[in-house]
Amino acid sequence: MTASDVFTIEPWGLRESALELEHLARTESLFALSNGHVGVRGNLEEGEPSGLPGTYLNGVYERRPLPYAEAGYGFPEDGQTAINVTDGKIMRLLVDDEPFDVRYGELHAHERRIDFREGVLQREVEWTSPAGQQVLIRSWRLVSLTQRSVVALCLEVEVVGEEARVVVQSELVADEDLPVRGGDPRVAAALKEPLVHETGHAKGTGATLVHQTRASQLRIAAAMDHETECPQDVNIGTELNDNWARITFSTKLRAGETLRVVKYVTYGWSQQRTVPALRDQVAAAMAAARDSGWQGLVDEQRDYLRWFWERSDVEVDGDAELQQAVRFAMFHVLQAGARAEGRSIPAKGLTGPGYDGHCFWDTETFVLPVLTHTVPKAAADVLRWRHSTLPIARERAHQLGLEGAAFPWRTINGAECSAYWPAGTAAFHVNADIADALVRHLQATGDETLERDIGVELLIETARLWRSLGHHDRSGAFHIVGVTGPDEYSAIADDNVFTNLMARRNLRAAAEMVARHPRLAGSFDADHEEAAAWRDAAEAIVIPWDDELGVHPQSAAFTVYERWDFAATPDEAHPLFLHYPYFDLYRKQVVKQADLVLAIQRCGDAFTPEEKRRDFDYYEAITVRDSSLSACSQAVVAAEVGHLGLAYDYACEAAFMDLHDLGGNTADGLHMASLAGAWVALVEGLGGMRDEQRLKFTPQLPDGLDRLAFGLVRGDALLRVEVFPDRTRYQLVAGDHPVDLCHHGQDVRLSPGETVECSQERPPVVERPSQPPGREPIGRHSVTRRLS
Repeated sequence: MTASDVFTIEPWGLRESALELEHLARTESLFALSNGHVGVRGNLEEGEPSGLPGTYLNGVYERRPLPYAEAGYGFPEDGQTAINVTDGKIMRLLVDDEPFDVRYGELHAHERRIDFREGVLQREVEWTSPAGQQVLIRSWRLVSLTQRSVVALCLEVEVVGEEARVVVQSELVADEDLPVRGGDPRVAAALKEPLVHETGHAKGTGATLVHQTRASQLRIAAAMDHETECPQDVNIGTELNDNWARITFSTKLRAGETLRVVKYVTYGWSQQRTVPALRDQVAAAMAAARDSGWQGLVDEQRDYLRWFWERSDVEVDGDAELQQAVRFAMFHVLQAGARAEGRSIPAKGLTGPGYDGHCFWDTETFVLPVLTHTVPKAAADVLRWRHSTLPIARERAHQLGLEGAAFPWRTINGAECSAYWPAGTAAFHVNADIADALVRHLQATGDETLERDIGVELLIETARLWRSLGHHDRSGAFHIVGVTGPDEYSAIADDNVFTNLMARRNLRAAAEMVARHPRLAGSFDADHEEAAAWRDAAEAIVIPWDDELGVHPQSAAFTVYERWDFAATPDEAHPLFLHYPYFDLYRKQVVKQADLVLAIQRCGDAFTPEEKRRDFDYYEAITVRDSSLSACSQAVVAAEVGHLGLAYDYACEAAFMDLHDLGGNTADGLHMASLAGAWVALVEGLGGMRDEQRLKFTPQLPDGLDRLAFGLVRGDALLRVEVFPDRTRYQLVAGDHPVDLCHHGQDVRLSPGETVECSQERPPVVERPSQPPGREPIGRHSVTRRLS
């Protein structure tokens, strides 16, 4: 059970057995629905009370000023913030003129639930109005995974007591009042009422509103239409103003009678299309939704999710709560990317306004590996979006005096939005992260069209960045200096190991691409001579090593820094950056999130087994995990070096991040990278999967788990892997050609339809490494502690 004891543990769903108003914003995130194009938070249909109203369209933002105490060349001038667009969720209810509000009258029962196999949020309420009239209220809500512009709701009101007049007010509302977030009044002013009315229309049971954002000049259209079922006559009224449209349904119901209202909402947006074009777009989407009907949309949703789970399900035997958590995680990762189609996957998906709706490097590093092996088309769509921002990335590189393309640390439209350059602009590793995600995707899928369409150009431009950013010293060694790696408690470092290893992979991959596609590469002015320079840099790149300690410094000289005084740091002082100056953090041995350990995970062939073990133990003692991005990587490497119990604990921390609100900020939206990290920790960690030129597995289960099973998409093949304590079963479920893989160093060939079982021995017990005091992993039995 969670800390609030209102969520039941069940394998295929999330059920809230009572409504806790003090946690409303958090549960609105947990019950958020999305398809990657449109997202709606789990706000109550009646609109009030609410924690944080939210309806989002991927890519829709408003420009805002980036405040600086002192200006500097190359500082980004404008920020971008995802905005709450026109809200179509609201369906207010009045019973004999008494508004339905859970804070008034008597709430006898309240339950919300979602089945991950159905993708429909359900709600059941028993309520007595202040005047004594009792009603049963049932609602269903979905964001269509098959019709990307469509949100649909169904509301049923049944009178239990005496005859009552029932009124439903269904609304479209723009520029909703929102809680004030952040402390900069300039930003608040820029984001207040960001939507400007352009046109509206209401007639019969339908209405349309079209708005444009004030500064970013993005046009947004929203339409609604309805169907009703009722044994009595229903009166319908229509109202419209600039920011609000309302369709009212009124009837009298006897005891046992029910009013049913189905609401269809469609969305569209564009930076270029005209008002008539966008209005017609949402009208067309509405026609398709009404043609499908409510039940048709429900059936389509169920069919889509059946297809997803048949190929992607992760089964965990022995831990019911972890089983629920990993399916919750995969459901939300799917929602974040299923229909993003030409857009990014923000750090919070479309579940809340956290991080201003920005996309970061963790999309490519943590989320895309999951989608590449489950829904590869969704991963390809995100990579195509990155490629579409190349012109902006080239312009940014030129501004910084570099060649190639410099992708942003955080963005919505492709432009850099980080006002803090040591942790933003200097984090050049994002370019290699994007290249690595692309290369891994191409290896896993064999997508030759994607390789030609975007792969060649993207790898060339990122390689050019590294060659211009780094330099050869007098002895020929290649250095990359003055950069920031994944660890945000270190900045402006020289020869960061993660950055250098990832850059090396990027340079080599680009050179191979030029050799494979010389004519296409030539169209981007890349030739064999330039590719040879990339290879030279890759072979000469410096990877720091500390002979005395026998470990890799995170970056040059890192291991000679003074170690942070962990014993004198109280637990309430985390996250450290809110209680200590960055100046002090930057010059001490303290790690916010996996950095060198992430290098081991992503570039494992650069380390010997002994180096992995020594490095992991060393950095475990100084990593405080003040970031939700760390636990899954620590789980993967912990499992690889034999700390299976520790890997299990870290897998649970990643999986429980939002269900237990471990970071204390789930109210702002879910952590997509940590949710994806649950899959990473189980599949790459306990499952030991490494996706290189061929699949390699070194599976091992910790005490407490009896079985782990997962599916993987590999080109046109579908594999199913089942891990037991003493053996692993591999099955080629679909595919016309054999698949070669490796199990604990043993070559295995799977023919179509074949199942092969391989044995494995339990690894030797090794001493569990220690963490900084109070920063032990939030494992299976310690979920009440809180992270930041």
